Amino acid sequence: MSFLLPKLSSKKEVDQAIKSTAEKVLVLRFGRDEDPVCLQLDDILSKTSPDLSKMAAIYLVDVDQTPVYTHYFDISYIPSTVFFFNGQHMKVDYGSPDHTKFVGSFKTKQDFIDLIEVIYRGAMRGKLIVQSPIDPKNIPKYDLLYQDI
Repeated sequence: MSFLLPKLSSKKEVDQAIKSTAEKVLVLRFGRDEDPVCLQLDDILSKTSPDLSKMAAIYLVDVDQTPVYTHYFDISYIPSTVFFFNGQHMKVDYGSPDHTKFVGSFKTKQDFIDLIEVIYRGAMRGKLIVQSPIDPKNIPKYDLLYQDI
């Protein structure tokens, strides 16, 4: 399903999307098109994209083609989903140590829709971090990797 969503294949394209997406949540899915978990997430993103078109713009970003952002957002697990609103990085408290990105695939389409709605409403009120509406059982668990500490 990744062929149904627009792809950003360079740092310049990602920069442009961040700068030009106004009054919508910008969803950047970092991953690889051939990865099975990325494909599962892409299926959810593509099926919800029409319903969320007034609230969100969804793009796929290949981690191998944008190493600057892969390093900047510390993408060590794929898929990782990062959110922006009016050029501002939106953080979400998932009940995990990392609020900068969602790692893994969403369990249901409704989980993703609920998250976008919460980010959108919070951002419209000027918030930079919002509380995740997703049931903690549906949030993938992973260990943070610290290098060179």
